[in-house]
Amino acid sequence: MNALVRRIAPVALVATGACFATQSDVRVLQTDVQTLRTERHRQDSLMLQRFDELMASLRTTNDTVRALSDRVTRLQGDVRGDLFQMNQQLLQIQELTGQSQRRLQELRSSLEARQQDAAPVTPPMPPSQTPRDSAAAPGAQLPAAATPSGPPAGSPGPNQLFQSSLDQLRRGSPGSARRGFEELLRLYPTSELAGEAQFYIGEALAGEGNLAAADTAYGTVVARYSESPRAPTALYKRALLLQQRGNIAMARTALNELVRRYPRSDEAQLARERLRTMQ
Repeated sequence: MNALVRRIAPVALVATGACFATQSDVRVLQTDVQTLRTERHRQDSLMLQRFDELMASLRTTNDTVRALSDRVTRLQGDVRGDLFQMNQQLLQIQELTGQSQRRLQELRSSLEARQQDAAPVTPPMPPSQTPRDSAAAPGAQLPAAATPSGPPAGSPGPNQLFQSSLDQLRRGSPGSARRGFEELLRLYPTSELAGEAQFYIGEALAGEGNLAAADTAYGTVVARYSESPRAPTALYKRALLLQQRGNIAMARTALNELVRRYPRSDEAQLARERLRTMQ
């Protein structure tokens, strides 16, 4: 019996020690796990705090962007409204200017007519004859009187011709209007209305459907009356006709010439816009 106890005792001691060692390791392991959990929880809390801060910053940024977008939208609306009002005012100014010019032209035409009505009619003086001339043989031809220069007596003035021709064009009679403007240029080639008359010859030809002749007429305005207020308009109209007829290269050339020669005109701005969109 004693011998059996002596044999079992060392084994029991070893088993008891192994048991104690395992429990200690378990406690250490549990402590490490707890430490890891605590650290993980702290890191999770820190990440959650940073996430909340980031979300708050993002909401603030979104609010700022939304506010800026609203301000930009309101500003765009204000700008569009201001531009619309400016365009309306410009149209009104242009309309008033056109009415003033038409009224002035009508007054000039009326003034010319009154001057012609009030002018005394002087009968032509017969050629003076000398006694020797009186004694000439019957049937002998007398020297012809000198032909006066300028338009015939009693013919309408340039303003009258211009106004009546313009009225014909507005009534839808481009042929009659063209002949009136051509008569103005024939009788008064140096009139200040010559450039205007040449431009409206182009308008009348375009109204008659003769686009090739209208193109030539517009070109004549630029060539002969380059200082006329109608010159940039004629050049722009010529570019439109060239584009309409399919000659894109020459239309571009005309628009570029318009921008170069008349950079401050309203037609130059239209030419720049058309050059950007022209295919």
